Amino acid sequence: MLNMMFAASFILGGATEGVDMVQFERERIGDVTYEAAAAFDVNNNGHVDIVSGEYWFEGPDFETRHRITEIEQVDTYFDDFSNFPMDVNGNGYKDVVSGGWFNEKVLWRENPEGRPDEWAVHEIAEVGNVERPCFWDINGDGHYEVVPNTPGNPQRIFRLIRDAEGRGTGEFEKIRIAERNTGHGLGFGDINGNGRGDLVTSEGWFEQPEDPWEEEWPFHDEFELGQGSVPILVHDVNGNGMNDLIVGEPHDYGLYWLEQRRGENGGREWIKHMIDPDRSQYHDLQLHDIDNDGELELVTGKRYWAHRGADPGAEDPVGVYYFKINGGEFERVTVDHGPSEDASGVGIYFWVSDITGNGWKDILAPGKEGLYLFRSQGR
Repeated sequence: MLNMMFAASFILGGATEGVDMVQFERERIGDVTYEAAAAFDVNNNGHVDIVSGEYWFEGPDFETRHRITEIEQVDTYFDDFSNFPMDVNGNGYKDVVSGGWFNEKVLWRENPEGRPDEWAVHEIAEVGNVERPCFWDINGDGHYEVVPNTPGNPQRIFRLIRDAEGRGTGEFEKIRIAERNTGHGLGFGDINGNGRGDLVTSEGWFEQPEDPWEEEWPFHDEFELGQGSVPILVHDVNGNGMNDLIVGEPHDYGLYWLEQRRGENGGREWIKHMIDPDRSQYHDLQLHDIDNDGELELVTGKRYWAHRGADPGAEDPVGVYYFKINGGEFERVTVDHGPSEDASGVGIYFWVSDITGNGWKDILAPGKEGLYLFRSQGR
């Protein structure tokens, strides 16, 4: 295993002196090259484990691995575009929800109650090509829904059916929110400030109605992103009380934010501000307090070979980064950077949580270049 201690470097056009930087220890986990990963307690023994594609790795050292199931490989892809932990069948063990571009399905893998057995695979629905499933609490009831980004198809939400005690039953209800087809890119958050989360696409946003399961969601075609990251982040960047959008270019150069403003007639306007024009394939974006200062940082990185090497910048160095937001004056902190043989990017579905239990969030970065765990050591 590759195990290296290093300090993240703070960069805005160059290294900055005297920054109190977070220390990370980098470790390669196994020899897998799937693009999705998550960290949770698979066998309920009190230790966080790592799941990525066909295997799960026992914590806390992640040296012992167990097979989950076979995943189809198509060219440079494994058809596994998320590894979200959810107790689908209500037995107290977390299962894994995923989706695939090539099999065109959303599915879940049943945890065999922590035993080192293969996991049964259950289809939730066939929905067309799945760019990536997302997972949000749509109606604020404390439970996550499954929301796949399916370019060229109508937007659907899959709601886990629960029993009277709130436990999963293993079955999902499908909600089709509108007939309109969506493109590459999907986000969730309150756009109009009414307290309900809306769905953001690359062509505009769907407004959540009072009853999200029975009513159609009105669509607002206020912008055109081309292709957007999955997810598109909804966040008040400049602190003016209106949520903005943070968007990565998933298959080109660029990372930017759209500032929400009100025009002279009171209409909504979106003003584009560039964050980073020099790096490509920002496909997965997340918000976390990485440096424990009480403020959220933007955590992301370059996805390696997102389109078989055909995207602009495909052969550029990969990297893992977080950005201090600073009210819109973004500053990049480099966690890892270098050629794909030596460094890590982030795949289509990476994971950030306190895996080691020291009070600092770690970064689990899967990709075609390997699966890397960046253990935060604090400042």
